[in-house]
Amino acid sequence: MTVIEFETLDSTNQYARDNFKDLADLTMICARTQTAGRGRLGRVWQSPRDVNIYASMVMKDLESGFHAGCITGLAGITALREFAPQINFFFKWPNDIYVRDRKIAGILCESAGFTNGKIDGVVAGIGLNINFAPKDLRLLDNPATSLYELTNEKFNLKKVINRLAFWFQEYYIAYTKESGSIFELWKQDNRLLGQKLTVITPKGEVITGIFSNISNDGAMLLEVNNATIAFHCGDVKIDRELIDWDNIHL
Repeated sequence: MTVIEFETLDSTNQYARDNFKDLADLTMICARTQTAGRGRLGRVWQSPRDVNIYASMVMKDLESGFHAGCITGLAGITALREFAPQINFFFKWPNDIYVRDRKIAGILCESAGFTNGKIDGVVAGIGLNINFAPKDLRLLDNPATSLYELTNEKFNLKKVINRLAFWFQEYYIAYTKESGSIFELWKQDNRLLGQKLTVITPKGEVITGIFSNISNDGAMLLEVNNATIAFHCGDVKIDRELIDWDNIHL
């Protein structure tokens, strides 16, 4: 496992993609700040210096962005649990980490390069809100939280990066041996299964139903008026008044 740290990058994902062929498999790119950090659906990822973690993982043994998201999400959620075991973290489909109705981490997976018509691999970026102050969180576009807000403690970013790298390596190696086990672990922490959610499609349609299951290819299955709709992409919204919070923390 190789960790390369930079003072400043426009985007850790962009650097990893631009240098993909020269970077070793199992490389993690980190930056103390990003000038053009990106989230899903073209959103800006706020990246203040020395406050949070901005990292991207190089994966050359797989082509699936969905599976890359599972691996990276599991690394992120396991690292967070090590530093705050009292907090109930869970995944919000497709690839965010949440605490109740507030986001603490996001993942962006992108293909990296083509050789003879085949994808060379995947870059998975992850942003973890570690020491974001509550007053600064309130300035973000969407409800968010941080380890600092949740625990009232400041954390050593180097230590969190080291544990994130450790768990990324563990889950990546486990995936190469038995990919199905990684999917099942990831699915278990999608604790909004069975809850009423709203999906906004890329076309802007707003559809509300019961999140009934996740298919083997990662699609979200939503029960709407006795029919099942499969979503491979979309923006999921949580209405805190409709969620059985006690149930999702089992």
